[in-house]
Amino acid sequence: MQSIRDILKNFNPLENKYISRDFQAFGIYLAEKLGESRKKSLYIKLAKTIPRPILEEALRFVIDSKARNKPALFMWKLKEMNAFKQKNKKSIDK
Repeated sequence: MQSIRDILKNFNPLENKYISRDFQAFGIYLAEKLGESRKKSLYIKLAKTIPRPILEEALRFVIDSKARNKPALFMWKLKEMNAFKQKNKKSIDK
């Protein structure tokens, strides 16, 4: 990961998109680690909706493996950890 000094040195506000939230930076970090720089928005969305410890655990699992398709393994691990399960699902039991 780059240091803040390097990021600010290379930052061009006319060309670069502005990152103002922590989850945006973490989503971009996930995309870079998984080798999917073109799908940054997907990982930013995941970083916004799924708790960070779950994402970090799935990322560690993928980095430790020798998989060819790391993004697919990452999504599989999230599904296995029930990360996509809806919270506050209301049911009518009457």
